[in-house]
Amino acid sequence: MPRKVNYGANNYDDYGDACGFSDDYDYEDDYEELLEKDETNGTPEIQAKQELLRTEVWICPICAYDNEDSMSSCYICGVLRNPLRKINRGNSIAADLISSEKEMKPMSQLAAKGPDTTPALVSKGRFSGVNEEQSASGSGNYPNISSGNTKIESSKSGNTDITNEQNVAPIPEYKPETWMIPDKVNDGLSQLNLAIVGHVDSGKSTLSGRLLHLLGQISQKVMHKYEMEAKQQGKGSFAYAWALDESVEERERGITMTVAVAFFKSRRYRVVLLDSPGHRDFVPNMISGATQADAAVLVVDASMGSFEAGLHANGGQTREHAQLIRSFGVDQIIVAVNKMDVVQYSKERFDFVKNKLGTVLRSCGFKDSSVSWIPLSAMENQNLVANPSDARFSWFKGHFLLDAIDSLLLPARDYFKPLVMPICDVVKSQSQGQVAVCGKIESGAMRTGLKVLVMPSRKIATVRSLEHDSQVCDIARAGDNATVNLHGIEANRVAAGGVICHPDFPVPVANHLELKILVLDISTPILIGSQLEVHIHHAKEAARVVKILTLLDPKTGKETKKSPRCLLAKQNAIVEVVLQQSICVDVYSNHRALGKVSLRALGSTIALGVVTQVIKRDE
Repeated sequence: MPRKVNYGANNYDDYGDACGFSDDYDYEDDYEELLEKDETNGTPEIQAKQELLRTEVWICPICAYDNEDSMSSCYICGVLRNPLRKINRGNSIAADLISSEKEMKPMSQLAAKGPDTTPALVSKGRFSGVNEEQSASGSGNYPNISSGNTKIESSKSGNTDITNEQNVAPIPEYKPETWMIPDKVNDGLSQLNLAIVGHVDSGKSTLSGRLLHLLGQISQKVMHKYEMEAKQQGKGSFAYAWALDESVEERERGITMTVAVAFFKSRRYRVVLLDSPGHRDFVPNMISGATQADAAVLVVDASMGSFEAGLHANGGQTREHAQLIRSFGVDQIIVAVNKMDVVQYSKERFDFVKNKLGTVLRSCGFKDSSVSWIPLSAMENQNLVANPSDARFSWFKGHFLLDAIDSLLLPARDYFKPLVMPICDVVKSQSQGQVAVCGKIESGAMRTGLKVLVMPSRKIATVRSLEHDSQVCDIARAGDNATVNLHGIEANRVAAGGVICHPDFPVPVANHLELKILVLDISTPILIGSQLEVHIHHAKEAARVVKILTLLDPKTGKETKKSPRCLLAKQNAIVEVVLQQSICVDVYSNHRALGKVSLRALGSTIALGVVTQVIKRDE
């Protein structure tokens, strides 16, 4: 039976520290202070200084004030006692706090060459070739000090550059284990995630339900039950749609509101069917569900007036859905021209729809060779799993729908990258004390007993069990739509819009992003300060445009104008946005699933794009 999933992201709890410190650093309880010294003997001033230092105090590196050991910051200038350090790791910056596994050296071991010498805090780095900077505002220049492999160089401005030249082995690169790579011989059919999208009332749920029934996924007994219930409410034609629209509200309103997930097997694939809502009020749910798609079926209504309404600028969802699924990276699409029985299987009407919609799809970036056109009738079972039997349909000599699905090409899977699984839905079990999450594994693999990291809460959990196609399994890999039962984590630490990842390779969490966007057909310009709704994988967050950096040439991608005042329709630009809450996000070049973005305002999609830079990360 189909599995109904309530897609969409809730607002997260504030997992950040409320201490008011900068989000660029990861503050811990432990710390370590290393103070440079030169051995000197003799003068009464030095002996008095050493006697003072034997009492538990620490000297501020900025103003040289003697602070009590219990103080975490300088009493005079407020500088933190815990030295901070930024470490470059590839394209990302990790902020570490110096640990305190070693106790602070007794101050009697410090040396001072004279009253003007100021002790300097030196951080011992764990990585080679790391440049560190500390800003010191003092009245004089700090002397050059060399001790071991650490160099401190002074500048005229008073800034102290700390360079660690210690030769330490770098972090090893990720290497997948043998079980993470699928065996083509033993694993059987490959999984294909297929999104069903289109304008409201085009027959998406009816088509999906009829297809599942014909392939044996819905028994005749259950189908008879749906038919009787639909007739009792005066909606006999909705019987097949009710196989996926299971909630009371969906059946009363006659529209799909959330994404329904169902499974069936074709000749080549194990297909995950994602039946998406078509009403404009539920486009956020459609976005959250269709981000998992490898390919899509765009259902259009061939009847007079209905097809034109789907392409209308105000409220037509056919064009918007095509733009959205293309922005998610879907480049293969099947156009199912439904309700051909209403137009008497007219070839002229089919050709009209094909020519009109073909122009729209080309403007969205679809190639003609990647688009399949299938005329059909879901209610009359024409051209679904076999060639049409109606004589009026004899003019069509192409594929039927199931054959067209088998002709789709499977996209490449990221088996060799660390685990990343965006969470689309959370099911909390109070009785068993565990949490189940649903989603598509974008990269890597997981198996029962594996330790995983749940972001953005940064909590470790254990995979207790896995379900794949509603069947219990031991291993799930990239491309699989899986249900993961987690153990050892509180339910309030897991939310839709989060990400399950490898403990050693956490995904970035940020609220300040640089985006490269394409503005769609909008009537109101995008200005600095415009309020938007940002959608990235299953996360949805309110945001504000803080900068419009440049306009780009749509053909070459080169900069044409800096700092424009506003953005108009069809313009390409680079902008900065600040989100209300931090989300799991990454640069598109690092991880495509975490870097695709769509911007919405006032119930419409106004721009599509990718994340080009994570400006401010939460550590």
